[in-house]
Amino acid sequence: MAWATAALASGLLTAQAGQTSITETETSSNFLREWWNGKYATGNWFGVRDTLADHGIVFGIEWKANFLAIVDGGLEQRGGFDQEWKFKATVDVAKLTGFEAVEGLTLFSDVRYRDGDGINKYSGASNTFAPSTFQGGKQWRFQNVYLTYTTPELFGIKEFLTLSGGWQNPADIFIKQPESKFFVNNTFTSARGIGANGIPWGGSYSAWGGYLKVKPTDWSYVQSGLYLAAPNGTNTRNHGLYFQGYGLDPDLNGLYWLTELGLTPKIGPSKLPGRYAAGFLYWGVENDSYYGTAHDQRVLFYWQADQMLFREPTAPAAAPLAKGPSDGKSFKNVSTGSKPKLSDQGLYFFSLTNFAPAFNNPLPFYFQTGLIYKGLIPTRDADQLGIAFGYGNYSFDKIQSEENRGVGVHQTYEAVLELDYRVQLTQFAYIQPLVQYIIRPNGTGLVHNDTILGFQMGVNF
Repeated sequence: MAWATAALASGLLTAQAGQTSITETETSSNFLREWWNGKYATGNWFGVRDTLADHGIVFGIEWKANFLAIVDGGLEQRGGFDQEWKFKATVDVAKLTGFEAVEGLTLFSDVRYRDGDGINKYSGASNTFAPSTFQGGKQWRFQNVYLTYTTPELFGIKEFLTLSGGWQNPADIFIKQPESKFFVNNTFTSARGIGANGIPWGGSYSAWGGYLKVKPTDWSYVQSGLYLAAPNGTNTRNHGLYFQGYGLDPDLNGLYWLTELGLTPKIGPSKLPGRYAAGFLYWGVENDSYYGTAHDQRVLFYWQADQMLFREPTAPAAAPLAKGPSDGKSFKNVSTGSKPKLSDQGLYFFSLTNFAPAFNNPLPFYFQTGLIYKGLIPTRDADQLGIAFGYGNYSFDKIQSEENRGVGVHQTYEAVLELDYRVQLTQFAYIQPLVQYIIRPNGTGLVHNDTILGFQMGVNF
């Protein structure tokens, strides 16, 4: 009898151990599934992330890296690697403090780190058309810290008025074109033909100032910003800490003024979103024309046209289930009458045209355009296929002044064509194979056209 009791106890212990093992396996499997389907590579920080968000504090950590190789043309056929880290924090002041009176007030700050020896210097291209944007402003850089207040509703219009100020980058506010940032070449992601003219543009210039934005309707806006214009403000050595402006000679500091008028319609029954904008930049720093005439500023005008051209049909929303009328076990579909969320799959178009006076701007004409299709391949709804073209025409006044000085080699035009396909591995990670073809690198015709192959990787932590 004793042996039977022992055997029974042993069997129970074995069954319990087996059940524990199965439970542990299921828990581990559920954890991995939840992580894989989540938004961040570091997960929810054991609930801390959601708790912070509930109190109005949101952190973001992004990593991108370019693995590129020049396979034909350029100055040297070789490969290279460079990377960028971004650390961001946004604070909703009303949620954090509990004061409803400050609803709409947010604080934003971010820091960037870039490293790696890429292929830019081997491509022969100008900085504007460099294969990778991560070679500008390398090492760590303090980028932004500013407050923004947006009225929740005023005069019956949501977000009617926005006021923002602090240590701010104008390129984050004006000419917002997220579709162009899908690509890797510096001209699409950052320069946009503006930086070539001595007006800092992209992620490496920040200054004291702010902007005012008014939305008289849901589909229109006007915004204007005023900032400190500091020579050498994008210098890598200042790490974004040029708080006093140009300290060696403060008289050289000026004002940086930007104004933009835009329309944001939603066209047709599919509500295709668009952005149509026109604006100008005023960079109030002294400079000389190509004929030696002194000027107190540089100016540039731009026109932007972005439009979703086609939206794939939106999947109908699944009706929720409710208990049956009699037995309490059977279920039936119940319609809530709510409309399904519009699909973001479809074809997107973007374009930008810049014009600046030729007498004191190296690149008086610049144009870029592109197409992106999201969800082109069935079952790959989050993948994106994109093609973009950028072209810059160098100043004829610059050429004439060089001829007068006996210079025989001139920059005439430069262009780039890029094709990318982003494979969205998870919500937080992707890999993006690409090809770039840089036409007339540096605009002189002395360097053979570049053919560049490679890929970008990105992870949201």
